[in-house]
Amino acid sequence: MRFLPAGDLAVSVELGQEISVDVNTRVRALEFLIQQKGLTGVVETVPTFSSLLVYYDPRAVGYEALCAAIAELVPQATTGVLPPARTVELPCCYDTELGFDLEAAAGRLELPVDELVRLHAGAEYLVYFIGFTPGLPYMDLPERLTIARLDTPRTKTPPGSVSIGGTQCCIYPLDSPGGFWVLGRTPLRLYHPDATEPTLLRAGDRVRFRAISRAEFDRVAAAVEARTYTAAIS
Repeated sequence: MRFLPAGDLAVSVELGQEISVDVNTRVRALEFLIQQKGLTGVVETVPTFSSLLVYYDPRAVGYEALCAAIAELVPQATTGVLPPARTVELPCCYDTELGFDLEAAAGRLELPVDELVRLHAGAEYLVYFIGFTPGLPYMDLPERLTIARLDTPRTKTPPGSVSIGGTQCCIYPLDSPGGFWVLGRTPLRLYHPDATEPTLLRAGDRVRFRAISRAEFDRVAAAVEARTYTAAIS
């Protein structure tokens, strides 16, 4: 563990160097403890793969005092302090019009398209953290689906694009540049700026994809637009 100042309003608490479930669990547990304890001066916390960025008000607490208070919580940052994880089911249409990189990704992975869909939809994904754009989840990926990112990132990726790259799976919540292979699309909105909870997913969630037809995609998309669709969360 080490503390690194991030300007004069934040400190980065590094709990490891590798991307692993164990380290990320400790990061999320530390964030939960800081929030539960209501540490003086803390304004916001931002988890990453292996570190926690803690924003603070220097008028309320000094850097050294904050680091000392956080250090006292680190030994308690284990799985046992976290609330039960949510499981979120996301419908995903693997139609090649929506998953416009599906066939190329299958070729790169030397897999039949149907097998790639089966492997991707059959896995459970851990949301390590939310970042890059509002609501975008960084999730792990089955080892067999590890794939180098696109040689040339695209300048625009449609919202809802379910994608893979490197050892990660992500879903683009907004029109944005992207270097991942798009396998399909979910009709659900991952980011509602005017909602009570703007992002659908949270760090620590478990995600499962349910393969759907293009017809069901269109039906769900219409219900989402009308705000009559409720995501399956347990």
